[in-house]
Amino acid sequence: MKTLVEVARESFLILDRDLRVISANEVFYQNFKVTLKQTENVFLYELGNGQWNISELKRLLEEILPKKKVVKYEVKHSFPTIGEKTILLNARQIDSVQLIILAMEDITVRKELEEKLAEYAKNLATKVAEQTAELIDRVKELEASNKTMVDREIKMVELKEEIENLKKRIKNGNGNGNHKK
Repeated sequence: MKTLVEVARESFLILDRDLRVISANEVFYQNFKVTLKQTENVFLYELGNGQWNISELKRLLEEILPKKKVVKYEVKHSFPTIGEKTILLNARQIDSVQLIILAMEDITVRKELEEKLAEYAKNLATKVAEQTAELIDRVKELEASNKTMVDREIKMVELKEEIENLKKRIKNGNGNGNHKK
């Protein structure tokens, strides 16, 4: 079992039933910049600056062995040596033994990208709404302008017809409304 944990790319802890660290993989020591002495035989909640001392996490982890649960939990914390990180915890019982394996995936970059993407999407939606409103206004202006031009064209056609009628009346000699003599 230790071999599997050692070859993993994620940080792993093996915990006993009391949530004391039995062992950690090398990736854990590298990622969290801690030593074996600072980690092994220490309760999970006492590691580092107490960053894992979260009542909800403790409740979830304590349910793993008796209820054979799988726990997924996200922690955002400012670690003393590695800075602000978002860690996705995934814990489960190891087969039938009374041990818990706790995988820790650093999802800081992914969360930052998700936040940026959400912000870009929000900004894009705002810009689309603004441009849509501008286009609606422009379409209304064009419709009004088009109506004016069509009305003018209709009026010109009517005036041309009236001029033609007047010309005919003049030609027939009753341009002023008098009858032909």
